[in-house]
Amino acid sequence: MKKSLLVLASSMLALSITACGNSGNSGDKPEGGKNTGQVSGNQGDSNAKEKEMELKIGLPGSYDVTKKEIIDGFIAKHPNIKTTVVEAPWGDFTKKVQTEIAGGTAPDIWFQENAVILGYGARGVAEDISEYIKRDLNEDDYISGLFAAQASDGKVYGVPHGINPIALAYNKKMFEDAGIPLPTKDWTYEDMLNAAKKLSKDTDGDGKLDQYGFGASQSITTGWYPWTRVKGGHVLDETKTKAMFDDPKSLEGIKIWANLIKDGISPDSDFYGANGGDWKAFASGKMAMFFMQYSVIPLIHNEFPDLDFDTVEIPKGFDGNRLVPMVTNSWLIFSKAKPDAKEAAWEFMKYYLSEEAQTILAKSGAALPIHKKAMDQLDLTTNPKNKAAYSDGIAESGVTLDENPSWNEWRLAAQPIFNDIFIGKLTPEEGVKQMQEKVQSVLDENN
Repeated sequence: MKKSLLVLASSMLALSITACGNSGNSGDKPEGGKNTGQVSGNQGDSNAKEKEMELKIGLPGSYDVTKKEIIDGFIAKHPNIKTTVVEAPWGDFTKKVQTEIAGGTAPDIWFQENAVILGYGARGVAEDISEYIKRDLNEDDYISGLFAAQASDGKVYGVPHGINPIALAYNKKMFEDAGIPLPTKDWTYEDMLNAAKKLSKDTDGDGKLDQYGFGASQSITTGWYPWTRVKGGHVLDETKTKAMFDDPKSLEGIKIWANLIKDGISPDSDFYGANGGDWKAFASGKMAMFFMQYSVIPLIHNEFPDLDFDTVEIPKGFDGNRLVPMVTNSWLIFSKAKPDAKEAAWEFMKYYLSEEAQTILAKSGAALPIHKKAMDQLDLTTNPKNKAAYSDGIAESGVTLDENPSWNEWRLAAQPIFNDIFIGKLTPEEGVKQMQEKVQSVLDENN
């Protein structure tokens, strides 16, 4: 099996995931209440003669995250599989499933953050599906995101529920009013920062900036992860067992990120608080650019339908390399499920990965599909029209966020320190020293 390009880096809302970032989710609400105990009908003699199986699907976030149309499509196509859907709000589901895992009563298949899935794989909770993939899928039909949940030993513990990468979003009117050429895919970070300085203005003459060229983020996905690497630095090494915050190149990138506010390029946390967060500040014309996750697009469409904006690929770093962080949630098969339930769960995964289901996902706008043909179904008539900024970005240099089985732990160790750097409570040098020690301690405890 080819190695995943995502060992670089592969949530929705977790996507948000944003999870790891600050994104939202979209999708249909369940019709007629909870979709539990559904059994598909007979669709002909050939299907009716197939082996009868039972399958329990877990849906954290319910149909706010998962398209009901996909679940219904699977049920309709597999009348031999008695399908029960168990849904709950994201937080409630993820807490409850821990107890169910311990008791062996978890759903046969469900999805969570990709890094969590890798942890489940290391603990023996998630089934290795690499042989299923080899047996039934043509890998050439999919982008590299198919292997977001591939561990370093080659085992694959899930398939993506959807891909949520980032791109550079820009307000076209603000650029045109300032007489500044629109961003292109050939931009470097230096080009972006030079334009951002020109776009930062005091529009009401009170001596304070109220329009900013770029919106920096404190989150991992759209904030400190890409900036740590913009000078050629790293967060973890290739083995994901060694922290690299104290690498001089990592420190240089963090310094640039930390100075965005001081240099008058980006607003601070108070500004975001007063203006509803980064995407609302952008959509209301108070910021000209920011790194936007794909799942934010439906939010802007809903609240700011007339906003004239577009996207381009994340600029090339100061070292000449482009890096596109992306988040994914992944479906896993419970390792303790019965053999027939595992086969039924794989049938669901195959359907979810089909062109039919992936096209539904593509049209929903909630996440990027991983089936190449479904990519052709993205809506290019609504802003941002250049949605290829996301798909091409993944193809060129998509990376996950150095995900490993201890990702949640080491990320939570680093995040408060980055927050203190962002607000000026710590210098980058002080913060890097603390992060190196704390994150390495987490990595050592888990290896």
